[in-house]
Amino acid sequence: MNHIQTINARIEPLRQQIVNHRVYSAIETIEDLRVFMQYHVYAVWDFMSLLKALQNNLTCTSIPWYPKGSAATRYLINEIVVGEESDVDMDGNRKSHFELYLDAMQQAGANTAEITAFLEHLLQNHNLKNAFAVAKTPIAAANFVENTFEVIDSQKPYIQAAVFTFGREDLIPNMFVSIINDLHAHFPSQISIFKYYLERHIEVDGDHHSYLALEMTQQLCEVNEQYWNEAQEAVVKSLEKRIELWDGAYEEIMANKSVLDEH
Repeated sequence: MNHIQTINARIEPLRQQIVNHRVYSAIETIEDLRVFMQYHVYAVWDFMSLLKALQNNLTCTSIPWYPKGSAATRYLINEIVVGEESDVDMDGNRKSHFELYLDAMQQAGANTAEITAFLEHLLQNHNLKNAFAVAKTPIAAANFVENTFEVIDSQKPYIQAAVFTFGREDLIPNMFVSIINDLHAHFPSQISIFKYYLERHIEVDGDHHSYLALEMTQQLCEVNEQYWNEAQEAVVKSLEKRIELWDGAYEEIMANKSVLDEH
């Protein structure tokens, strides 16, 4: 069994927990989706941060320029960055996937004030904990982002690449796509951007980028057993945090439903 197969075997139970998480079936209304989005947007944002950490580590992003690392890994990360940071929206305008997600939240009537306050404070003060406090970020979302930034702060590109590859891509279940399609049929004017976002995520991230990211991880870990072991443990932790993130979203959705039932 090669290293990729070993990691896949190790994380398969966690992947199944994510793909079959009860949060998806709990999303029955626009209101439920809004709560989900207010949690998920943090994962969309810190994915971009992890992506840029990889680009910083694998390419020269400072002046004076000099050839850094291998041209092969430079190509792989730059190709992914182009797709994530400057994709197209439904009208053909260039947007990052995070900006596209914010558009989807606004169209659906989800609260974007929290993530906006978080980013504004972080930009000014560069302190995650303070930004979470100011924005009143849900604990599950804060824990998820903190784990991602531990990976970023490790300054180990092989760990960053593994978490990016195994911990973030290709985790959207068909069931969730079906739920969104059903909601879109009833509320097209509120769900169309989110539906498009999911389609782009599956098409770009789950297909093309997955192959590029796998190749990048293999090139960075090579035959170093310690690298592969560290990478695997980081991926496991990342997936555990994703489960906790979905748990948090599920609990808030269900709490809101019970309040509605009482009235």
